[in-house]
Amino acid sequence: MKIGLDIMGGDFAPEAAVLGAILAYKAIPESKLVLIGDKDVAVKILHDNNFSPDNFEFVHTTEVIGMGDHPTKAVIQKPNSSISIGYNLLKDGQIDAFSSAGNTGAMLVGAMFSVKTIPGVLRPAVTTIVPKLKGGLGILLDVGANADCKPDYLLQFGVLGSLFAELIYDIENPRVGLVNIGEEEEKGNVLCQAAYPLMKETNLFNFVGNVEGRDLFTDEADVFVCDGFTGNVILKLAESLYVISIKKGLKDEFFERFNYEQYGGSPILGINAPVVVGHGISNPEAIKNMVLLSKHMIDTNLVNKIQQAFQ
Repeated sequence: MKIGLDIMGGDFAPEAAVLGAILAYKAIPESKLVLIGDKDVAVKILHDNNFSPDNFEFVHTTEVIGMGDHPTKAVIQKPNSSISIGYNLLKDGQIDAFSSAGNTGAMLVGAMFSVKTIPGVLRPAVTTIVPKLKGGLGILLDVGANADCKPDYLLQFGVLGSLFAELIYDIENPRVGLVNIGEEEEKGNVLCQAAYPLMKETNLFNFVGNVEGRDLFTDEADVFVCDGFTGNVILKLAESLYVISIKKGLKDEFFERFNYEQYGGSPILGINAPVVVGHGISNPEAIKNMVLLSKHMIDTNLVNKIQQAFQ
C-alpha cells in the first residue's frame, strides 16, 4: 500500500506536512508514504528531527498551487505542482490514495480531471464530521463541493454518506436526514421540496425525513444531507464553536470533539480513488490523521463499494 502526501500544501507546509508524515509512519509503519514536494527541504526537516529519509519515497517538485490560485487555471497551468503530480501518480496506479492540505478547489478540479467521477455519480461530495452530544458522531455532506444542487444530487449524497458512515465509522444501517427549515414533509425551498419525495421513496438508504439545524448534534440522524452552500456555512459555524471555547477558556469534552485535527480531513466521495482534503491550517497531528483516514479508505475498499452501488 502506498499513500501519497502533498507536502507543499497548507499554511504551514512543508514543515507541518513532513512532521505529520513522521507521526503517520510511526502509526502505520507497514504502509509506504510517498512525499510529493521539495525533497531537499523535506530531507533537511527529517534530519533536523533525527528521522531517516529512507522511511519514505519522494517525488520531487518545487511548484506549488497556492491557496489564492484559481483552481482550474492552476491545475492546467501548473502541471508540475505537487497536487497535479499527486493526481497523476494516483491515476497511473503508482499510489493508492492521495492527501493534501492545499488548495481545496484545485483538489476537487484535479480529481475530476484525473481519476474522474465514478460512472453514475452526478457530482462528487465532500464530507465532514459532526459530534453528537451523547457521544459518537454524524456525517454532514456536501460541505462545499457543490454550492448549487439539483434534487438528484441530494439523493446521491444520501447514498454516498450512508456508505461512508457504514464502512468507515461502523454505523449500522445509518439514518439519513435531509437538512431543512422544518420537520414537515412540505417544508423548505424548491430544492428540498423536490428532493424529499426522491429520498422518501428510495430503498438505497434509511431515510428518516427532514432534520433541522438544532438536530445536527443530537441522535436524530447519522447522515445529514444538504447542498454545498448550506453545508459549508454549517461547517464554518461548527469550527467557530471550538475556537470560541478555546478563547473563552472552556474545558469541555463535547467542544473538544469539534477540533478538526482529530479527523484529519474531508474525503471527496464519488471519485474513482481515495482522496482526502485537509484543512489549510493543518498541523502535524491533523496531517497524520489525514493519512490514517486515507489508509482506512483503502482498507475498507470504500471506492469499490461505491462503484458497485452506482452500477
